Parts: sequence; structure tokens; C-alpha cells
Amino acid sequence: MSFPAQRDGVIHLTEGGTETEIMYKFGHELPEFAAFPLLDKPDAAAALRGMYQRYLDVCARHGLAALMAGLDYRLSPDWGARLGYSPEGLAEMQARCIAFLREVAAPYAGQIPEIRIAGGLGPRGDAYGTGGGITEAEAEDYHAWQLGELARLGVDIVWAATFNNVPEAVGVARAAHRLGLPLTISFTLTGEHRLRSGASLKEAVEETDRLAGEAAPAFYGINCSHPLEFAPAIEPGDWFARVRSLRPNAAKMDKVALCKIGHLEEGDPVELGQMMGDLARRHPHLDVFGGCCGSWESHLEEIARNLRAARAPAPA
Repeated sequence: MSFPAQRDGVIHLTEGGTETEIMYKFGHELPEFAAFPLLDKPDAAAALRGMYQRYLDVCARHGLAALMAGLDYRLSPDWGARLGYSPEGLAEMQARCIAFLREVAAPYAGQIPEIRIAGGLGPRGDAYGTGGGITEAEAEDYHAWQLGELARLGVDIVWAATFNNVPEAVGVARAAHRLGLPLTISFTLTGEHRLRSGASLKEAVEETDRLAGEAAPAFYGINCSHPLEFAPAIEPGDWFARVRSLRPNAAKMDKVALCKIGHLEEGDPVELGQMMGDLARRHPHLDVFGGCCGSWESHLEEIARNLRAARAPAPA
């Protein structure tokens, strides 16, 4: 399996912040921040379906490829055990998550240039911590279970999101490589423009590539950070060519503070779209864009519109 390299004129749009949208706009609680149990609640599943349809409508309007993920960010053994799921129950839910995305996407097959399905995978511990001292070997062993399920389900790529330390990134890359799964790793940055574990974005990308070797991920990304947090981390150099994906938070607030306010903080969708369009213009190799906490169709619409303007062919 492989994921396509960058191609002229092809821009992938992801969904936004699934968990914050379903919690704060539609009023569904997420124990342990896990979205997948909502598939057992008809009203929540209907709300999720509508959310994804509105996202796919944006892709169709602007001629963007869709790279869909969602619901399975917490679907790994430790988090599943906290929610009372057996390994068999978790495997069933993983299959249902991917089936849900495919079912929602099916009617759009003739309207969107490409639709690809990504499995979502989160860190073993606190996404806003330092990684808790996890080793490369521990991370490889831990994430192998969910990656194995995703391989059996035939996803197009795995999105490892909000990673905050190099050893866990290396471990998940090795496990994905062993299973033949394309992988993208998204790091999350603090207001000091670094990973919570201390590394700069450049250091994290270069060190993960070096330690993973032939198991290095297909590409890297940034998520769960506002452009004010991550734009200063974009240092000149060949290393940034390994970063293809930007999925920003909607608001400029610190992400830990966002978790505590108890409501949806949408920021300024127009400004966010302009920021992303500017980044797309300055870095033409970037080709996977979307959103994270606080964002959904209004932000995705502005991002898509600005991406199209940034990548419009130059006049003859």
C-alpha cells in the first residue's frame, strides 16, 4: 500500500475538529474524549452524518480531494479499557468507524475528484503532555494492535494525530511499516512553537526520520495548533518538504485552556482561511489541509476558498 505523492493541482481537504463539534454544537458527551461510542446512539450518529456531509459538500464545491478520518482517535487498548471495551468490542467499533466514513462518502463518488479514508490514531497518553516517558519499543508494541485492525480494514493511510514526542512517533512508524500501512504523523506545538516534550518541529521531523530509517512515515503534519503557534516553527531547510499537512485549531487560545472553557470557541473563520491560504501560497508543496479543535464547515469553507485562490494558475 502507498499514499500518492504530491501532484500538481491536487489538494486534499480533511474534516475539522470532530470531537469539539459534536460535543459543543450538538450536546453529546464524550467520556475520555472518545467519539466512537456515539455510533451506538442514533441521534448522535445522525448528527455526525450531517457534519460529514457538510464537510464533503465543501470538497465538492471547490473541487478538492477528500481525506476523511474521525471517530477512532481514542480507539486503542488503554483508552478502550477505560471505557469498558474488550479487545473484541474495540475491533468491532474500529470496523464500524471505517464503515461509517465509507457509507457517508459513497454518494459523493461522482462529485469529488478523489475520496480516501484514513484511520485515526492518537497517542497512548495525554496529547498535551510530554509522552510520559514512553520508549520506541513500547510505542511500537502498543500501537501495533490498532494499526493491525486498520490494515485489515484496508484504509488508505493512518493519521497519527497530536503526537508530542519523538520516541512514540518512531514506535508507531515502525509498527505501521511492519504492517505495510502508509502513515502520516502530525505533531502538536505549544505557544512556544515547540513540542511539549521540548523538541522543535524541525528536530522532531529530522530525528524521527533518522531513527525510523526505512520505516519513516510517508509524510508529517501539524494539528491541534493555531497558525500563531506553528507558523514560527517553519524554519528554512529541506526538512520542511517532509511536512505536507496542516490542520489548525480554530481559536488562538492555548489548547489546554480551550479544553477547560466548556463551550465551542470558533475564532475567526475568515482570518483562519486567509492564514492558511497565505501558507499554501508560500509553501506550494503543502497539499493536505483541514481543521482541528473548534473548526468545521464554516472554517473549511474559508480554508478551501483561500486554497483555491492561492493555487490558481497564473494568468498567461
